[in-house]
Amino acid sequence: MTLDLPALRAFFHRAPFMVDLGVEPLSVGEGRVATGMPITPRLMQHTGQVHAGVMASLADHSMGSAAQGLAPAGRWAITAELKTSQLRPARGTRLVCEAVVIKPGRTLSFTEAEVYAESDGQRTLVMKASATMALVPASD
Repeated sequence: MTLDLPALRAFFHRAPFMVDLGVEPLSVGEGRVATGMPITPRLMQHTGQVHAGVMASLADHSMGSAAQGLAPAGRWAITAELKTSQLRPARGTRLVCEAVVIKPGRTLSFTEAEVYAESDGQRTLVMKASATMALVPASD
C-alpha cells in the first residue's frame, strides 16, 4: 500500500478508536509515520499524567501504519508483539509520535516509535516502543 498523507489520513479515519482518541497523521515517508493528538482531561490518570495505555495505542497504530506503507500488496500489518517503556510522566498540550520501520519483511516487519509530550514549545520524550507487525493476508 502506497501511503501519502491524504491516504494515511483516510486510513486513520477508518479506525474508530484512533478517531475517538483524536489521533491525526502529521507526516508520512517511506517506512515512517508521524502522528499527533491533543492531551485532554479524559485521557489522564488520577495522577495528572496521560494514561500509558493512550500512549501505547498511539505508538501501536503509528508503527502499524508505518509497516503498512511497506507491506506487500494484499497484506495487512497487524500487531504480533508490542513493548512499551514509559520514561517519564506525560503532561502538556499534545502528544506526538514518530514511528519507523526498522526491518521490513514479507511476513514480519520490525518497528520502533518514540512518543513526545509537547508543552509551551518544548518537546519531552515520554515513551519508547517497539513492535513486531505480522503481515497477514487481507480478507475480502
